[in-house]
Amino acid sequence: MSDFDSFLSILEISKRVVVLSGAGVSTLSGIPDFRSSGGLYSKKYGQLSVEEIVSIDFFFSHPDIFYSWASEYWFNIENFEPNIIHRCLKKMEDIGKLSEGIFTQNIDALHERAGSRNVYNLHGSLSRAFCTSCNAFYKYEDIAATVRKGEVPKCSRCGSLIKPDIVFYGEALDMSTLLRAESAFENADLTLVLGSSLIVNPAASLPYISARKGKKIVIVNRDDTYLDSYSCLRFRDLESFFVQLDEHLRNN
Repeated sequence: MSDFDSFLSILEISKRVVVLSGAGVSTLSGIPDFRSSGGLYSKKYGQLSVEEIVSIDFFFSHPDIFYSWASEYWFNIENFEPNIIHRCLKKMEDIGKLSEGIFTQNIDALHERAGSRNVYNLHGSLSRAFCTSCNAFYKYEDIAATVRKGEVPKCSRCGSLIKPDIVFYGEALDMSTLLRAESAFENADLTLVLGSSLIVNPAASLPYISARKGKKIVIVNRDDTYLDSYSCLRFRDLESFFVQLDEHLRNN
């Protein structure tokens, strides 16, 4: 029996499945990852590192620089489409194989665009924004054109700065989402780690909750992770894995 056939056997008997998806999932849609040699964090913006630009203190002190950078890297998400991974996870949800949901480190909303409903954005989502003073809600479409014109989006109600609903460095994750994640990873029979090198906490620590409970963990990621020794199956190539899974779902 191949490793993939072993995975299918585990998936078939698993009643509660949870997914952690990372940047590797979005790279198949053409979105750059963060930490590879050619990733987003490897590129300076002038003399600034990306980590500095996406820190909360820098955002409030230099929103013009942040939005100038973001206009190139983040405010073009409508140009990218969900890929085979997003579509397969939607199919898994449809047949009741993702009861615990998708917890994603990505901010591109591609899981939602693929039709998945049970998605939890650990680091927020570019699909939403809000006023930093009056908390007025804005959709991505409400501010994207302004950002791409080289302007800082301001609230139409009070004129204050608008912030994308993403978790900047120096901010805490949403506590209700984190508590939901901890419960899901504790209760899941099967944890799938997809396209994440498990470096950034607290998201990276979530599959370890499953490991502590002795649950089955399957990791599909190009690079090594600290949880590899805890996994029951380990795959390197996301695309080939999901090509096989897509074929299985279409034929069963």
